[in-house]
Amino acid sequence: MPLTLTQINRAPMDAAVSMLAGLYEHSDWIARKALFQRPFTSAAHLKHTMVRVVQKAGRDAQLALLRAHPELAGKAMVDKSLTAESANEQVKAGLTQCTPDEFEKIHQLNRDYNSRFGFPFILAVRGPRGTGLSKAEIIATFERRLQNHPDFELEECLRNVHRIVEIRLNDLLGYSPEQGNTVWDWQEILAQHSEPEYATRGQLTVTYLTDAHRACAALIAQQMRDCGFDTVAIDAVGNVVGRYESDSWPRNSDGPHSIKSSRTLLTGSHYDTVRNAGKYDGRLGIYVPMAAVQALHRAQRRLPVALEVVAFAEEEGQRFKATFLASSALTGEFDTTWLDQQDADGITLRDAMLHAGLNPSDIPALRRNPADYLGFVEVHIEQGPVLNGLDIPLAVVTSINASVRLQGEVVGMASHAGTTPMQQRRDAAAAVAELLLYVEQRAGEQSDAVGTVGMLQVPNGSVNVVPGRCQFSLDLRAPTDAQRDSLVGDVCQQLATICERRGVHYQLQETMRVGAAPSAPEWQQRWEDAVSALGVPLHRMPSGAGHDAMKVHAILPQAMLFVRGQNAGISHNPLESTTSDDMQLAVDAFTHLINHLQP
Repeated sequence: MPLTLTQINRAPMDAAVSMLAGLYEHSDWIARKALFQRPFTSAAHLKHTMVRVVQKAGRDAQLALLRAHPELAGKAMVDKSLTAESANEQVKAGLTQCTPDEFEKIHQLNRDYNSRFGFPFILAVRGPRGTGLSKAEIIATFERRLQNHPDFELEECLRNVHRIVEIRLNDLLGYSPEQGNTVWDWQEILAQHSEPEYATRGQLTVTYLTDAHRACAALIAQQMRDCGFDTVAIDAVGNVVGRYESDSWPRNSDGPHSIKSSRTLLTGSHYDTVRNAGKYDGRLGIYVPMAAVQALHRAQRRLPVALEVVAFAEEEGQRFKATFLASSALTGEFDTTWLDQQDADGITLRDAMLHAGLNPSDIPALRRNPADYLGFVEVHIEQGPVLNGLDIPLAVVTSINASVRLQGEVVGMASHAGTTPMQQRRDAAAAVAELLLYVEQRAGEQSDAVGTVGMLQVPNGSVNVVPGRCQFSLDLRAPTDAQRDSLVGDVCQQLATICERRGVHYQLQETMRVGAAPSAPEWQQRWEDAVSALGVPLHRMPSGAGHDAMKVHAILPQAMLFVRGQNAGISHNPLESTTSDDMQLAVDAFTHLINHLQP
């Protein structure tokens, strides 16, 4: 019979400690200290109270906790002295069924790891979905983490300990994050669609209006229908739009009418990706509200307001330079000159749309009337290390940083690398390298500004030729428009100074400029109320990344919720990950928010 939170809250101390025995390997002192903070309002509250106990315990206690854990596929497994919990986890991961070569590989990794760090390698082998990692995934993670800094790896092991405990507590309580698992599974299914040249390498890439992109749109549309949305359509820029109407939606004997409810909450995110992407950037913000609508439909419930979920077709700017074109169509800011842009194969945006069956002349009709909407909310994986480092699952976004993107080229003189004296060179790449270091230094002067030279190319470069041309990108961001503009101005002035001194010249084209988007106070408060109701720590933070919300901000009040990422919060990378438990908390927070809305 599963435990209940009520039993844990009401039991005498020793009995309650006994109930939670085995959560932390040979370390029941953690549960005991946490229990002094009863009552717990939720399982998540209990989980994160124990996390805080470990964080406050000090390094010696943390090292002792790590050293209380067995090695993966190690001596304790072989001689069957594992705790029941560890044995169950290693069995589920298939570690008891290793081949001789796999055993030797893992044992060597254990030796190398212990020698480098002084504590055993700890991994939550049941993984982010709770169903178990493969042996190949375990070995790959082992090899990757061997390269980490010791201080970081200590924290990473502790995070994995807490994930192990989270799953064990779920088992004790007979709890499964069902909606989180559904959201996880939907994203796995969607990730099966990737552009062929990347799919053959096992990589995820979905750029605007490719066959893979159109397949994603069709799949999302069908998933929305399966969830119970009242209407689902793919609009003139490829957005997938699902509406779940309010309790005032007129009906007659023939079924629901086609007219819309008068007041609507707009939500969603994007389904396109960068090249060789992760699975959750953008897509998490589509599927979290879909899970909430699915639950409403199954319960035959409607809200006082309608929900409109938009899977935005383009946000990343990978195929064309028209970044945010999908959300720009909703705000009435779609620039028709974008239609003449060409991709790398010379295909114009207009032709790509027509080939996909879209009609560019219908785009102006996509503009939303702000009077019809309450606001816009977006759920998004954090795409950074903050929540992962704090070991908390959610954060409320206070503002989205202002940003500018530029494409540049420096032109000097290509010359022989062996015969051209250093003082007489007009090296284009060296000029850009100097600029790159300045961007790093200048942005670093402000703790909340960032600058990146993400693309750097010497066309037709050769090992024995001084570069005559160097192409580069600039991405400059800061919390306010004024800070961003100051950063941009300084970088541009420095580029001019560098080029004049080095006898080279440059071209610089601005490709995107987006203003800061502070969260609307009333919507930020709604997210804060939702997070607080879950019993998890409330954390507020700005977003350094751009999001569809920053475009919708032009016509509607907006606010965002961040979800913790795994692997140091890495994003735009195949290692991008989060857990189904954290996804469940995002669904719970979103559900709380919509349940407290009034028209």
